[in-house]
Amino acid sequence: MLKEVLTDLLLVAGIAAIAAGRVPGLRMNRAGIACTAATCLVLIGAIPLGDALASIDMGTIALLLSMMLLVSSIRISGLLDLVAARLSGLAGYPRAFLAAIVAIAGILSAIFLNDTMCLVLAPVVAETSLRARRDPVPYLVATATAANVGSAATIIGNPQNMLIGQRSGVPFVEFASRIGPPSLIGLGVCWLVIVMVFPKEFRRSKDARSVADDRTAAAAISSANVMGAVRIDRALVAKSCVAIAAMLAAFLAGAPVVLAALASASFMLVSRIKSERLFSGVDFNLLVFFAGLFVITDAVSRTAAFAWLERTVLNGASASPWLFSAATVAVSNLVSNVPAVMILSPLASGATDPKAAWLLLAMASTFAGNLTLIGSVANLIVAEGAAGRGARLGFMDYLKAGLPITVLTLAIGTAWLSLVG
Repeated sequence: MLKEVLTDLLLVAGIAAIAAGRVPGLRMNRAGIACTAATCLVLIGAIPLGDALASIDMGTIALLLSMMLLVSSIRISGLLDLVAARLSGLAGYPRAFLAAIVAIAGILSAIFLNDTMCLVLAPVVAETSLRARRDPVPYLVATATAANVGSAATIIGNPQNMLIGQRSGVPFVEFASRIGPPSLIGLGVCWLVIVMVFPKEFRRSKDARSVADDRTAAAAISSANVMGAVRIDRALVAKSCVAIAAMLAAFLAGAPVVLAALASASFMLVSRIKSERLFSGVDFNLLVFFAGLFVITDAVSRTAAFAWLERTVLNGASASPWLFSAATVAVSNLVSNVPAVMILSPLASGATDPKAAWLLLAMASTFAGNLTLIGSVANLIVAEGAAGRGARLGFMDYLKAGLPITVLTLAIGTAWLSLVG
């Protein structure tokens, strides 16, 4: 009895701290919290050490590591900086500038991880907007929301999709073909909602002289390059493109996702560039965070409270795709999308149609991240990157676009997945 009480208290405290991202009085991040909580669960006997180690999905960890190495090589090559800097030339044309941000953030996030694209784009978007005398808020919201929506389209677009890809066994092509269409429509929704929510920024009533001045300022920024001189390592760009192309070709051919990603990452490690430099782009905090979460969620699944919740509320929600989407959004915004996916995984795997449930979970947990500024790590990366360039993205400024985008994209995604079966 005492062990059960201690387990429940530790799980509640650990999940709450992970959701908050900090522990009062301590300098622990989510990785530290997850690792410590997992260790304490083993120490009190909530889960045996062998089971705890077995619960860590090494396939997901390997996939995350591989994609981080590939993205690291692309970033070192300067290619992403070049793409981001090219946006500056459109700053004098607000609707086109917005469309370019949505397209670049959304499409590249499906391949290179949404967090990485936000890290690269946010400072450029913020500084370009300010120097072109534009309101940076709409474009920053576009960066975050489009990155989240676009990342839903593939197994490699974000961490929770990688986890789902490993646990569900859904092939890469089928995953993309099922969630890709609502993600593509969702990018259009992002553009439309932002134009409507921020009418002052996009109205066409500005006088010709003001428009000409804005476009002149934007042209000056483009020629000066707001990011400074972008250095391109052409050899590394070529090699990175070969690695990415080979990996995608392997995905399309039906090769195991983890193996294809590992092979491409290993190809990049055989390089004249020091391995340490490539590994410097790996977020080891995220890998530790995932490992800890695997143990925590396994421990959660062993509790009587979760068994009751699964029999009642969660099973009821899984009976309807709309209720399941709503439950996923609620849990995702309560504890963040990655823990939510781990918690809801047993429902997806035990559903009448597991494949449909996994796809619904991937779509809903990712789109749910657009609800609030703290709904996903990608959103926070945009806010922090913008702040470093002198632009502020506030909670309410984000919410007035994030809320309708989330509602509309979730409705579209749920209806589409229900229709295609």
